[in-house]
Amino acid sequence: MGISLGLSACTGVVGGPDGEDPGAPGNPGGPSSSGNPGASGSSGVSGGAAPECNAAAPSVGVSPLRRLTRSQYSHTIRDLLGIPGDYAEALGLDEKVGLFYSNANNPVTELLVEQYMNVADTVAAEAVQTQMAKLVPCDPAVEDEATCGAKFVDSFGLKAFRRPLLADERATLLTLFEAGRLAEGFADGVQRVIAAVLQSPQLLYHLELGDAPAGSPDVVALDQYILGSRLSYFLWDSTPDDELLRAAGAGELSTPEALRAQAQRLLDDPRAADTIASFHRQWLGTDLLSDLEKDAAAYPDFSAELRNSMLLETARFTDYVIRSGDGLLDTLFTASYSFLDEPLAQLYGVTLPAGHDPTQPVQLDPTQRSGILTHAGILAVHSHANQSSPVRRGKMVRENVLCQTLQPPPPDADITPPEPDPNASTRERFEQHRSEPSCAGCHSLIDPVGFGFENYDGIGTYRAMEAGKMIDASGELTATDVDGTFVGAAELSKKLAGSPTVRACLAQHWFNYAFGRTKSDLDACSIDAMTQAFAASNNIRDLLLALVTTDAFRYGRFDKGAP
Repeated sequence: MGISLGLSACTGVVGGPDGEDPGAPGNPGGPSSSGNPGASGSSGVSGGAAPECNAAAPSVGVSPLRRLTRSQYSHTIRDLLGIPGDYAEALGLDEKVGLFYSNANNPVTELLVEQYMNVADTVAAEAVQTQMAKLVPCDPAVEDEATCGAKFVDSFGLKAFRRPLLADERATLLTLFEAGRLAEGFADGVQRVIAAVLQSPQLLYHLELGDAPAGSPDVVALDQYILGSRLSYFLWDSTPDDELLRAAGAGELSTPEALRAQAQRLLDDPRAADTIASFHRQWLGTDLLSDLEKDAAAYPDFSAELRNSMLLETARFTDYVIRSGDGLLDTLFTASYSFLDEPLAQLYGVTLPAGHDPTQPVQLDPTQRSGILTHAGILAVHSHANQSSPVRRGKMVRENVLCQTLQPPPPDADITPPEPDPNASTRERFEQHRSEPSCAGCHSLIDPVGFGFENYDGIGTYRAMEAGKMIDASGELTATDVDGTFVGAAELSKKLAGSPTVRACLAQHWFNYAFGRTKSDLDACSIDAMTQAFAASNNIRDLLLALVTTDAFRYGRFDKGAP
Protein backbone atom coordinates (compact mmCIF):
# COMPACT_ATOMS: atom_id res chain seq x y z
CA MET A 1 0.00 0.00 0.00
CA GLY A 2 3.00 2.28 0.51
CA ILE A 3 4.22 4.80 -2.04
CA SER A 4 7.74 5.98 -2.76
CA LEU A 5 8.78 9.38 -1.46
CA GLY A 6 9.45 11.89 -4.19
CA LEU A 7 12.11 13.89 -2.33
CA SER A 8 15.43 12.77 -0.85
CA ALA A 9 16.45 14.76 0.37
CA CYS A 10 40.43 26.17 22.30
CA THR A 11 42.08 29.66 22.65
CA GLY A 12 39.12 31.69 23.78
CA VAL A 13 35.85 33.05 22.52
CA VAL A 14 35.43 33.41 18.79
CA GLY A 15 33.25 36.42 18.14
CA GLY A 16 29.84 34.84 17.78
CA PRO A 17 28.52 34.54 14.24
CA ASP A 18 31.59 35.93 12.52
CA GLY A 19 33.47 32.78 13.36
CA GLU A 20 30.78 30.13 13.10
CA ASP A 21 30.10 27.41 10.58
CA PRO A 22 26.32 27.61 10.15
CA GLY A 23 26.00 23.99 9.19
CA ALA A 24 28.09 22.59 12.02
CA PRO A 25 26.04 20.47 14.44
CA GLY A 26 25.96 21.92 17.91
CA ASN A 27 27.03 25.39 16.80
CA PRO A 28 24.55 27.94 18.13
CA GLY A 29 26.13 30.97 16.52
CA GLY A 30 24.91 34.23 17.96
CA PRO A 31 26.05 37.47 19.45
CA SER A 32 29.69 37.73 20.34
CA SER A 33 31.14 38.69 23.67
CA SER A 34 31.93 42.13 22.37
CA GLY A 35 28.97 43.71 24.12
CA ASN A 36 27.07 44.22 20.85
CA PRO A 37 24.37 41.56 21.04
CA GLY A 38 22.29 43.06 18.29
CA ALA A 39 25.07 42.90 15.73
CA SER A 40 24.57 40.72 12.70
CA GLY A 41 27.29 38.37 11.59
CA SER A 42 28.28 37.00 8.21
CA SER A 43 27.22 33.40 8.61
CA GLY A 44 24.02 31.68 7.67
CA VAL A 45 22.31 30.03 4.76
CA SER A 46 22.95 32.90 2.42
CA GLY A 47 25.55 35.64 2.53
CA GLY A 48 25.46 39.20 1.29
CA ALA A 49 25.74 42.66 2.71
CA ALA A 50 23.47 43.47 5.63
CA PRO A 51 20.48 45.51 4.45
CA GLU A 52 19.23 48.84 5.71
CA CYS A 53 16.35 48.13 8.05
CA ASN A 54 14.33 51.05 6.72
CA ALA A 55 14.57 49.78 3.15
CA ALA A 56 11.26 49.52 1.30
CA ALA A 57 12.00 45.99 0.05
CA PRO A 58 11.90 43.13 2.60
CA SER A 59 15.14 41.28 3.21
CA VAL A 60 15.29 37.62 4.21
CA GLY A 61 17.70 34.73 4.03
CA VAL A 62 17.06 31.54 2.08
CA SER A 63 15.04 28.92 3.96
CA PRO A 64 16.09 25.33 3.29
CA LEU A 65 13.73 22.52 2.33
CA ARG A 66 13.04 20.70 5.61
CA ARG A 67 11.35 17.43 6.44
CA LEU A 68 9.09 17.31 9.48
CA THR A 69 10.88 16.32 12.65
CA ARG A 70 9.77 13.18 14.45
CA SER A 71 7.80 15.16 17.01
CA GLN A 72 6.16 17.25 14.29
CA TYR A 73 5.16 14.07 12.46
CA SER A 74 3.71 12.55 15.64
CA HIS A 75 1.79 15.72 16.47
CA THR A 76 0.54 15.98 12.89
CA ILE A 77 -0.87 12.46 13.08
CA ARG A 78 -2.48 13.31 16.41
CA ASP A 79 -4.16 16.45 15.09
CA LEU A 80 -5.08 15.08 11.67
CA LEU A 81 -6.48 11.75 12.78
CA GLY A 82 -7.15 12.02 16.51
CA ILE A 83 -4.61 9.28 17.21
CA PRO A 84 -2.06 10.23 19.91
CA GLY A 85 1.29 8.54 19.88
CA ASP A 86 5.04 9.01 19.69
CA TYR A 87 6.50 7.63 16.49
CA ALA A 88 10.05 8.74 17.20
CA GLU A 89 11.33 5.22 17.80
CA ALA A 90 9.81 4.02 14.53
CA LEU A 91 11.69 6.60 12.41
CA GLY A 92 15.32 7.50 11.84
CA LEU A 93 17.00 10.15 13.96
CA ASP A 94 16.42 13.82 13.24
CA GLU A 95 19.33 15.97 12.07
CA LYS A 96 20.26 19.24 13.75
CA VAL A 97 21.31 22.61 12.44
CA GLY A 98 23.03 24.24 15.39
CA LEU A 99 21.14 23.28 18.54
CA PHE A 100 17.80 22.53 16.89
CA TYR A 101 16.29 19.70 14.88
CA SER A 102 15.81 20.73 11.28
CA ASN A 103 16.15 17.82 8.81
CA ALA A 104 17.32 20.31 6.21
CA ASN A 105 20.23 18.11 5.14
CA ASN A 106 19.03 14.71 6.33
CA PRO A 107 18.84 12.30 3.36
CA VAL A 108 15.90 9.99 2.77
CA THR A 109 17.19 6.42 2.73
CA GLU A 110 15.43 3.25 1.64
CA LEU A 111 15.17 2.30 5.30
CA LEU A 112 13.47 5.59 6.16
CA VAL A 113 11.00 5.15 3.29
CA GLU A 114 10.16 1.73 4.70
CA GLN A 115 9.77 3.18 8.20
CA TYR A 116 7.36 5.86 6.99
CA MET A 117 5.42 3.24 5.07
CA ASN A 118 5.08 1.00 8.14
CA VAL A 119 3.92 3.87 10.34
CA ALA A 120 1.49 5.12 7.69
CA ASP A 121 -0.07 1.68 7.17
CA THR A 122 -0.43 1.09 10.92
CA VAL A 123 -1.90 4.50 11.63
CA ALA A 124 -4.27 4.38 8.64
CA ALA A 125 -5.69 1.06 9.78
CA GLU A 126 -6.25 2.39 13.31
CA ALA A 127 -7.82 5.59 12.00
CA VAL A 128 -10.37 3.67 9.94
CA GLN A 129 -11.23 1.46 12.91
CA THR A 130 -11.58 4.22 15.50
CA GLN A 131 -12.01 7.62 13.81
CA MET A 132 -14.03 7.01 10.63
CA ALA A 133 -17.05 9.08 11.67
CA LYS A 134 -14.83 12.08 12.50
CA LEU A 135 -12.73 11.86 9.34
CA VAL A 136 -15.43 11.38 6.71
CA PRO A 137 -17.74 14.42 6.35
CA CYS A 138 -20.65 12.38 5.04
CA ASP A 139 -22.44 9.05 5.53
CA PRO A 140 -21.62 6.53 2.78
CA ALA A 141 -24.65 4.50 3.81
CA VAL A 142 -26.90 7.42 2.83
CA GLU A 143 -24.91 9.24 0.14
CA ASP A 144 -23.37 7.77 -2.99
CA GLU A 145 -20.06 6.21 -1.94
CA ALA A 146 -18.06 7.77 -4.77
CA THR A 147 -19.46 11.22 -4.01
CA CYS A 148 -18.85 10.78 -0.28
CA GLY A 149 -15.32 9.55 -1.00
CA ALA A 150 -14.62 12.67 -3.05
CA LYS A 151 -15.75 14.85 -0.16
CA PHE A 152 -13.41 12.95 2.16
CA VAL A 153 -10.48 13.36 -0.25
CA ASP A 154 -11.07 17.11 -0.49
CA SER A 155 -11.45 17.71 3.25
CA PHE A 156 -8.67 15.39 4.36
CA GLY A 157 -6.36 16.54 1.58
CA LEU A 158 -6.78 20.19 2.63
CA LYS A 159 -5.85 19.40 6.23
CA ALA A 160 -3.01 17.02 5.41
CA PHE A 161 -1.32 19.10 2.69
CA ARG A 162 -2.08 22.35 4.56
CA ARG A 163 -3.63 23.82 1.40
CA PRO A 164 -6.28 22.84 -1.18
CA LEU A 165 -5.36 19.88 -3.37
CA LEU A 166 -4.01 20.54 -6.83
CA ALA A 167 -5.96 18.94 -9.67
CA ASP A 168 -3.45 16.16 -10.29
CA GLU A 169 -3.13 15.41 -6.55
CA ARG A 170 -6.91 15.17 -6.24
CA ALA A 171 -7.14 12.89 -9.24
CA THR A 172 -4.45 10.58 -7.87
CA LEU A 173 -6.10 10.29 -4.46
CA LEU A 174 -9.54 9.74 -5.98
CA THR A 175 -8.12 6.93 -8.12
CA LEU A 176 -6.54 5.39 -5.04
CA PHE A 177 -9.79 5.67 -3.10
CA GLU A 178 -11.83 4.10 -5.91
CA ALA A 179 -9.39 1.20 -6.24
CA GLY A 180 -9.77 0.42 -2.55
CA ARG A 181 -13.52 0.96 -2.50
CA LEU A 182 -14.13 -1.34 -5.43
CA ALA A 183 -11.77 -4.00 -4.09
CA GLU A 184 -12.60 -4.08 -0.38
CA GLY A 185 -15.24 -1.45 0.31
CA PHE A 186 -15.51 2.21 1.32
CA ALA A 187 -13.38 1.88 4.47
CA ASP A 188 -10.51 0.37 2.50
CA GLY A 189 -10.60 3.28 0.07
CA VAL A 190 -10.34 5.70 2.98
CA GLN A 191 -7.52 3.69 4.52
CA ARG A 192 -5.51 3.70 1.30
CA VAL A 193 -5.81 7.46 0.95
CA ILE A 194 -4.69 8.05 4.55
CA ALA A 195 -1.73 5.70 4.22
CA ALA A 196 -0.58 7.34 0.98
CA VAL A 197 -0.94 10.88 2.32
CA LEU A 198 1.01 10.13 5.53
CA GLN A 199 4.08 9.22 3.48
CA SER A 200 3.74 11.85 0.74
CA PRO A 201 6.26 14.67 0.29
CA GLN A 202 3.43 17.19 0.48
CA LEU A 203 2.83 16.19 4.10
CA LEU A 204 6.36 15.25 5.13
CA TYR A 205 8.08 18.45 4.01
CA HIS A 206 7.75 22.12 4.82
CA LEU A 207 7.08 23.18 1.21
CA GLU A 208 7.31 26.90 1.80
CA LEU A 209 7.87 28.62 -1.54
CA GLY A 210 6.77 26.85 -4.70
CA ASP A 211 7.93 27.72 -8.22
CA ALA A 212 9.50 31.12 -8.90
CA PRO A 213 7.32 33.10 -11.33
CA ALA A 214 9.12 34.24 -14.46
CA GLY A 215 10.70 37.62 -13.93
CA SER A 216 9.82 37.70 -10.23
CA PRO A 217 12.09 39.33 -7.64
CA ASP A 218 14.17 37.12 -5.39
CA VAL A 219 12.01 37.98 -2.36
CA VAL A 220 8.27 37.32 -2.50
CA ALA A 221 5.38 37.49 -0.06
CA LEU A 222 4.49 34.00 1.11
CA ASP A 223 1.25 32.30 0.20
CA GLN A 224 -1.43 32.50 2.93
CA TYR A 225 -1.46 28.73 3.42
CA ILE A 226 2.32 28.71 3.86
CA LEU A 227 1.98 31.40 6.51
CA GLY A 228 -0.66 29.31 8.30
CA SER A 229 1.67 26.32 8.28
CA ARG A 230 4.58 28.40 9.53
CA LEU A 231 2.45 29.63 12.41
CA SER A 232 1.24 26.19 13.43
CA TYR A 233 4.55 24.34 13.17
CA PHE A 234 6.32 27.15 14.99
CA LEU A 235 3.85 27.54 17.86
CA TRP A 236 2.19 24.09 17.99
CA ASP A 237 4.86 21.81 16.51
CA SER A 238 1.98 20.51 14.42
CA THR A 239 -0.32 21.03 11.46
CA PRO A 240 -2.75 23.99 11.11
CA ASP A 241 -6.21 23.72 12.59
CA ASP A 242 -9.48 24.47 10.78
CA GLU A 243 -9.44 28.12 11.85
CA LEU A 244 -5.96 28.73 10.41
CA LEU A 245 -6.90 27.01 7.15
CA ARG A 246 -10.10 29.06 6.99
CA ALA A 247 -8.21 32.30 7.62
CA ALA A 248 -5.65 31.40 4.97
CA GLY A 249 -8.36 30.58 2.45
CA ALA A 250 -10.08 33.89 3.17
CA GLY A 251 -6.83 35.85 2.74
CA GLU A 252 -6.85 37.01 6.35
CA LEU A 253 -3.14 36.41 7.10
CA SER A 254 -1.79 39.22 4.94
CA THR A 255 -0.90 41.74 7.64
CA PRO A 256 1.45 41.67 10.63
CA GLU A 257 -1.50 42.46 12.89
CA ALA A 258 -3.44 39.44 11.64
CA LEU A 259 -0.45 37.15 12.11
CA ARG A 260 0.10 38.47 15.61
CA ALA A 261 -3.57 37.89 16.51
CA GLN A 262 -3.44 34.32 15.23
CA ALA A 263 -0.14 33.73 17.03
CA GLN A 264 -1.72 34.93 20.27
CA ARG A 265 -4.60 32.50 19.72
CA LEU A 266 -2.18 29.64 19.14
CA LEU A 267 -0.15 30.54 22.24
CA ASP A 268 -3.32 30.47 24.32
CA ASP A 269 -4.06 26.91 23.15
CA PRO A 270 -2.70 23.95 25.20
CA ARG A 271 -0.95 22.64 22.08
CA ALA A 272 1.56 25.49 22.41
CA ALA A 273 3.02 23.55 25.33
CA ASP A 274 4.54 21.16 22.76
CA THR A 275 6.58 23.95 21.19
CA ILE A 276 7.64 25.46 24.53
CA ALA A 277 8.86 22.07 25.75
CA SER A 278 10.55 21.23 22.45
CA PHE A 279 12.46 24.50 22.27
CA HIS A 280 13.81 24.32 25.81
CA ARG A 281 14.74 20.63 25.55
CA GLN A 282 16.89 21.38 22.52
CA TRP A 283 18.23 24.74 23.71
CA LEU A 284 19.61 23.39 26.99
CA GLY A 285 20.24 19.79 25.96
CA THR A 286 17.62 17.86 27.92
CA ASP A 287 16.57 16.13 24.70
CA LEU A 288 19.50 13.85 25.64
CA LEU A 289 17.91 12.88 28.96
CA SER A 290 15.92 9.93 27.63
CA ASP A 291 19.11 8.03 26.79
CA LEU A 292 21.27 9.40 29.60
CA GLU A 293 23.09 6.80 31.67
CA LYS A 294 24.79 7.26 35.03
CA ASP A 295 27.19 5.12 37.02
CA ALA A 296 24.98 3.00 39.26
CA ALA A 297 27.57 2.94 42.03
CA ALA A 298 27.85 6.74 42.07
CA TYR A 299 24.14 7.45 41.58
CA PRO A 300 22.01 4.45 42.57
CA ASP A 301 18.82 6.55 42.61
CA PHE A 302 19.10 7.55 38.95
CA SER A 303 16.39 5.72 37.00
CA ALA A 304 14.13 5.93 33.97
CA GLU A 305 11.40 7.22 36.25
CA LEU A 306 13.64 10.00 37.54
CA ARG A 307 14.72 10.93 34.01
CA ASN A 308 11.08 11.30 33.05
CA SER A 309 10.44 13.46 36.12
CA MET A 310 13.31 15.71 35.08
CA LEU A 311 11.90 16.13 31.58
CA LEU A 312 8.45 16.91 32.93
CA GLU A 313 9.81 19.49 35.38
CA THR A 314 11.42 21.64 32.69
CA ALA A 315 8.49 21.24 30.28
CA ARG A 316 5.93 22.25 32.90
CA PHE A 317 8.06 25.05 34.30
CA THR A 318 8.81 26.72 30.98
CA ASP A 319 5.22 26.40 29.79
CA TYR A 320 3.96 27.94 33.03
CA VAL A 321 6.42 30.83 32.95
CA ILE A 322 5.82 31.69 29.30
CA ARG A 323 2.11 31.00 28.83
CA SER A 324 0.54 31.25 32.30
CA GLY A 325 2.99 33.32 34.31
CA ASP A 326 4.51 36.72 33.71
CA GLY A 327 6.58 35.54 30.73
CA LEU A 328 9.68 37.40 31.92
CA LEU A 329 13.22 36.33 31.16
CA ASP A 330 14.07 37.17 34.77
CA THR A 331 11.49 34.65 35.99
CA LEU A 332 12.82 31.96 33.66
CA PHE A 333 16.25 32.36 35.23
CA THR A 334 15.45 33.16 38.86
CA ALA A 335 12.07 31.69 39.86
CA SER A 336 12.20 29.88 43.22
CA TYR A 337 9.39 27.50 42.28
CA SER A 338 9.15 24.50 40.04
CA PHE A 339 6.98 21.48 39.18
CA LEU A 340 7.73 18.25 40.99
CA ASP A 341 6.37 14.75 41.15
CA GLU A 342 7.47 12.29 43.80
CA PRO A 343 10.79 11.04 42.31
CA LEU A 344 12.06 14.57 41.76
CA ALA A 345 10.72 15.78 45.12
CA GLN A 346 12.85 13.13 46.81
CA LEU A 347 15.90 14.30 44.88
CA TYR A 348 15.20 17.90 45.91
CA GLY A 349 14.54 16.97 49.52
CA VAL A 350 10.97 18.30 49.34
CA THR A 351 7.98 16.72 51.07
CA LEU A 352 4.91 17.02 48.85
CA PRO A 353 1.49 17.37 50.47
CA ALA A 354 -0.98 14.51 50.14
CA GLY A 355 -2.78 14.57 46.84
CA HIS A 356 -0.25 16.96 45.30
CA ASP A 357 -0.93 17.87 41.67
CA PRO A 358 2.43 17.82 39.79
CA THR A 359 1.09 20.39 37.33
CA GLN A 360 0.96 22.98 40.13
CA PRO A 361 4.03 24.98 41.21
CA VAL A 362 5.91 24.12 44.38
CA GLN A 363 7.95 26.71 46.28
CA LEU A 364 11.59 25.72 46.75
CA ASP A 365 14.51 27.00 48.80
CA PRO A 366 15.72 30.02 46.76
CA THR A 367 19.27 29.48 47.94
CA GLN A 368 19.23 26.03 46.30
CA ARG A 369 16.99 26.37 43.24
CA SER A 370 16.82 29.48 41.09
CA GLY A 371 15.24 29.12 37.69
CA ILE A 372 15.85 26.81 34.79
CA LEU A 373 19.63 26.45 35.07
CA THR A 374 19.22 24.75 38.46
CA HIS A 375 16.81 22.10 37.16
CA ALA A 376 18.16 18.65 37.90
CA GLY A 377 17.72 17.46 34.32
CA ILE A 378 19.92 20.21 32.89
CA LEU A 379 22.55 19.66 35.57
CA ALA A 380 22.48 15.88 34.99
CA VAL A 381 22.90 16.17 31.22
CA HIS A 382 25.86 18.51 31.59
CA SER A 383 27.73 16.16 33.91
CA HIS A 384 29.76 12.99 33.61
CA ALA A 385 28.45 9.52 34.34
CA ASN A 386 30.13 9.39 37.74
CA GLN A 387 30.62 13.03 38.75
CA SER A 388 29.65 16.63 38.09
CA SER A 389 31.38 18.60 35.36
CA PRO A 390 32.23 22.30 35.74
CA VAL A 391 33.58 22.17 32.19
CA ARG A 392 30.37 20.93 30.58
CA ARG A 393 28.22 23.26 32.66
CA GLY A 394 30.41 26.29 31.99
CA LYS A 395 30.51 25.47 28.29
CA MET A 396 26.71 25.23 28.24
CA VAL A 397 26.41 28.74 29.69
CA ARG A 398 28.98 30.20 27.32
CA GLU A 399 27.59 28.61 24.16
CA ASN A 400 23.87 28.04 24.75
CA VAL A 401 23.03 30.97 27.02
CA LEU A 402 25.52 33.63 25.91
CA CYS A 403 25.88 32.50 22.26
CA GLN A 404 29.66 32.57 22.49
CA THR A 405 31.45 30.14 20.19
CA LEU A 406 34.37 28.25 21.73
CA GLN A 407 37.10 26.68 19.70
CA PRO A 408 37.53 22.90 20.13
CA PRO A 409 40.41 21.64 22.26
CA PRO A 410 43.76 21.02 20.55
CA PRO A 411 44.05 17.58 18.87
CA ASP A 412 46.62 16.41 21.42
CA ALA A 413 44.67 17.64 24.47
CA ASP A 414 43.72 15.06 27.07
CA ILE A 415 40.01 15.64 27.62
CA THR A 416 39.53 12.70 29.99
CA PRO A 417 38.01 14.03 33.23
CA PRO A 418 40.00 13.37 36.40
CA GLU A 419 38.73 10.36 38.34
CA PRO A 420 36.70 11.02 41.49
CA ASP A 421 38.86 11.18 44.59
CA PRO A 422 37.35 10.86 48.09
CA ASN A 423 40.05 13.21 49.36
CA ALA A 424 39.75 15.98 46.74
CA SER A 425 36.85 18.15 45.64
CA THR A 426 35.80 18.47 42.02
CA ARG A 427 37.15 22.00 41.99
CA GLU A 428 40.58 20.84 43.16
CA ARG A 429 40.71 18.04 40.60
CA PHE A 430 39.64 20.25 37.67
CA GLU A 431 41.97 23.14 38.48
CA GLN A 432 44.66 21.34 36.46
CA HIS A 433 42.92 22.39 33.22
CA ARG A 434 43.94 25.99 33.76
CA SER A 435 47.51 25.05 34.62
CA GLU A 436 48.03 23.36 31.22
CA PRO A 437 49.11 26.02 28.67
CA SER A 438 47.21 24.35 25.79
CA CYS A 439 44.00 24.30 27.86
CA ALA A 440 44.25 27.54 29.79
CA GLY A 441 42.70 29.80 27.15
CA CYS A 442 39.32 28.12 27.02
CA HIS A 443 39.24 26.84 30.58
CA SER A 444 39.92 30.28 32.01
CA LEU A 445 36.57 31.20 30.44
CA ILE A 446 34.66 27.99 31.07
CA ASP A 447 35.72 26.76 34.50
CA PRO A 448 35.03 29.94 36.55
CA VAL A 449 31.46 29.76 35.27
CA GLY A 450 31.06 26.02 35.77
CA PHE A 451 32.37 26.10 39.33
CA GLY A 452 29.29 28.12 40.24
CA PHE A 453 27.24 24.91 39.83
CA GLU A 454 29.36 22.80 42.17
CA ASN A 455 26.65 22.69 44.83
CA TYR A 456 24.96 20.12 42.53
CA ASP A 457 26.25 16.62 41.98
CA GLY A 458 26.11 14.68 38.71
CA ILE A 459 22.33 14.18 38.86
CA GLY A 460 21.47 17.62 40.25
CA THR A 461 21.19 16.83 43.95
CA TYR A 462 22.06 19.83 46.09
CA ARG A 463 25.12 19.37 48.31
CA ALA A 464 27.01 21.60 50.68
CA MET A 465 29.98 19.29 51.28
CA GLU A 466 32.26 17.21 49.09
CA ALA A 467 35.26 15.14 50.09
CA GLY A 468 34.73 16.28 53.69
CA LYS A 469 35.04 19.96 52.77
CA MET A 470 32.64 22.84 52.29
CA ILE A 471 32.06 23.36 48.59
CA ASP A 472 33.50 26.50 47.06
CA ALA A 473 30.91 27.58 44.46
CA SER A 474 32.44 30.97 43.78
CA GLY A 475 32.97 31.93 40.18
CA GLU A 476 33.46 34.76 37.76
CA LEU A 477 31.96 35.95 34.48
CA THR A 478 34.36 37.57 32.02
CA ALA A 479 34.05 38.61 28.37
CA THR A 480 30.35 39.39 28.85
CA ASP A 481 28.25 42.50 29.48
CA VAL A 482 27.63 41.42 33.10
CA ASP A 483 31.19 40.66 34.17
CA GLY A 484 31.95 40.10 37.81
CA THR A 485 32.22 37.56 40.58
CA PHE A 486 29.38 35.50 42.01
CA VAL A 487 28.82 32.71 44.51
CA GLY A 488 26.60 29.84 43.45
CA ALA A 489 24.16 29.20 40.66
CA ALA A 490 21.49 31.53 42.06
CA GLU A 491 23.77 34.57 41.83
CA LEU A 492 25.00 33.48 38.41
CA SER A 493 21.43 33.08 37.14
CA LYS A 494 20.53 36.55 38.41
CA LYS A 495 23.47 38.03 36.53
CA LEU A 496 22.52 36.23 33.33
CA ALA A 497 18.89 37.33 33.65
CA GLY A 498 20.02 40.96 33.50
CA SER A 499 22.26 40.55 30.47
CA PRO A 500 21.27 42.15 27.13
CA THR A 501 23.55 39.59 25.47
CA VAL A 502 21.56 36.72 26.97
CA ARG A 503 18.34 38.37 25.81
CA ALA A 504 19.69 38.76 22.26
CA CYS A 505 21.03 35.21 22.33
CA LEU A 506 17.64 33.81 23.31
CA ALA A 507 16.00 35.81 20.50
CA GLN A 508 18.42 34.33 18.00
CA HIS A 509 17.80 30.81 19.29
CA TRP A 510 14.05 31.26 18.83
CA PHE A 511 14.75 32.49 15.28
CA ASN A 512 16.87 29.41 14.55
CA TYR A 513 14.22 27.14 16.05
CA ALA A 514 11.37 28.71 14.05
CA PHE A 515 13.11 28.51 10.67
CA GLY A 516 15.31 25.44 11.05
CA ARG A 517 18.39 27.39 10.06
CA THR A 518 20.89 29.92 11.34
CA LYS A 519 20.48 33.56 10.45
CA SER A 520 22.20 35.26 7.55
CA ASP A 521 23.12 38.93 7.10
CA LEU A 522 19.92 39.26 5.09
CA ASP A 523 17.93 38.51 8.26
CA ALA A 524 19.47 41.40 10.19
CA CYS A 525 16.31 43.53 10.13
CA SER A 526 14.17 40.64 11.39
CA ILE A 527 16.62 39.84 14.17
CA ASP A 528 16.79 43.51 15.17
CA ALA A 529 12.99 43.80 15.27
CA MET A 530 12.70 40.72 17.48
CA THR A 531 15.47 41.83 19.81
CA GLN A 532 14.04 45.33 20.20
CA ALA A 533 10.55 44.02 20.98
CA PHE A 534 12.04 41.66 23.55
CA ALA A 535 14.20 44.40 25.10
CA ALA A 536 11.18 46.69 25.50
CA SER A 537 9.34 44.31 27.83
CA ASN A 538 11.74 41.47 28.72
CA ASN A 539 8.70 39.26 28.01
CA ILE A 540 9.28 36.06 26.06
CA ARG A 541 5.69 36.09 24.78
CA ASP A 542 6.37 39.45 23.15
CA LEU A 543 9.47 37.95 21.54
CA LEU A 544 7.45 35.12 19.99
CA LEU A 545 4.71 37.45 18.77
CA ALA A 546 7.31 39.78 17.28
CA LEU A 547 8.95 36.91 15.42
CA VAL A 548 5.81 36.09 13.39
CA THR A 549 5.56 39.68 12.11
CA THR A 550 9.14 39.88 10.81
CA ASP A 551 10.21 39.92 7.16
CA ALA A 552 11.84 36.53 7.70
CA PHE A 553 8.49 35.03 8.68
CA ARG A 554 6.28 36.72 6.07
CA TYR A 555 8.53 36.51 3.02
CA GLY A 556 10.62 33.94 1.19
CA ARG A 557 13.72 34.20 -0.93
CA PHE A 558 14.36 32.24 -4.10
CA ASP A 559 17.97 31.14 -4.25
CA LYS A 560 19.07 32.38 -7.69
CA GLY A 561 22.71 32.32 -6.84
CA ALA A 562 24.60 34.78 -4.68
CA PRO A 563 22.27 37.64 -3.64
